[in-house]
Amino acid sequence: MNYNSIPSPCFVLDEVRFRNNLSLIRDVQDKSGAQIILAFKAFALWSVFPIVREYIKHSTASSLSEARLAFEEMGSPAHTYAPAYSDKEFEELLQYSSHITFNSLAQFEKFYPQTQFYNISCGLRINPEFSDVGTDLYNPCSPGSRLGIVAENLGERLPEGVEGLHFHTLCESNSFDLERTLLAVEKKFGKYFNQIKWLNMGGGHLMTREGYNTDHLIQLIRSFRAKYPHLHLILEPGSAFAWRTGELVSTVLDIVENKGTQTAMLDVSFSCHMPDCLEMPYKPAIRGASDPLDGKPVYRMGGNSCLAGDFVGSWSFDQPLKTGDRIVFEDMIHYTLVKTTMFNGVSHPSIGIWTADNEFRLIREFGYEDYKNRMS
Repeated sequence: MNYNSIPSPCFVLDEVRFRNNLSLIRDVQDKSGAQIILAFKAFALWSVFPIVREYIKHSTASSLSEARLAFEEMGSPAHTYAPAYSDKEFEELLQYSSHITFNSLAQFEKFYPQTQFYNISCGLRINPEFSDVGTDLYNPCSPGSRLGIVAENLGERLPEGVEGLHFHTLCESNSFDLERTLLAVEKKFGKYFNQIKWLNMGGGHLMTREGYNTDHLIQLIRSFRAKYPHLHLILEPGSAFAWRTGELVSTVLDIVENKGTQTAMLDVSFSCHMPDCLEMPYKPAIRGASDPLDGKPVYRMGGNSCLAGDFVGSWSFDQPLKTGDRIVFEDMIHYTLVKTTMFNGVSHPSIGIWTADNEFRLIREFGYEDYKNRMS
């Protein structure tokens, strides 16, 4: 990929790497017998949904807009789950959903009657009170969590009309994390399995990460299916689809030095364009850079918003940076594109694809009207 031929700033999806991920995911689906669907919360670049549909046919939505996107651009109704549904949106949501999962018994009791006019399968989100996720921000099973129903709040039988259960406990996790979660789910909710038709194992299955044991995942799912052959099993990863499939290309606008700290001022913002770097927090990889090394110039990266904390660092480069140099942040497609904002009205990165024909194709540019129309 020739990064100098790409306009800056720009998110760039690599079609070849993307197809490799999709091929692996389809292979896991075929060999395991579980249905794997795309979670829009992590990846919603609908311009490439025609490519996705070559491998995976369905998706999961967390809102009315995502459900409508599934219906219109994936060409199939969504498996929908939201922490809470509103009267204002629920009737329209029914038009775009094949499955609807409710976060509480109260929400199920309120909205279930409306689903009977549509061919929709309803489920409940459960909370097994177990998760290996170490970051509280991403742990849905922390004490007092608002997500999912704990076992003690369910009776001996599920409410009439509940056809499935849904749990989500993982975040960029491996198959052994899933194995431990399944033991907790079975222990607390296994008595309901003969009352349902499907079990949704949620997202966070990072099967496209290097070193992930897909053979173990496949065998784990096969074994579970053998134990409960009547259950239709569903996995809904998001990051796995777009993991390491693209970059954010940026440019150095200025070099600022203060008390010995050199900051490369960029035409992108961590706050606006890479918010997980500040929320998680984590330090992204930069192509051609490394952690600080003695004898090499060191820079932190500064964003172009006015937020004082809009910076991350530090990295070493082989040569001193100068204005006009390209800074390429790796693995910036999953969860990054969907979280971007236009805070400060800063220029929003364009979106493009590096095609399988080894060419750059610009999908979308953003300008003043995009910012103005969001503000009204």
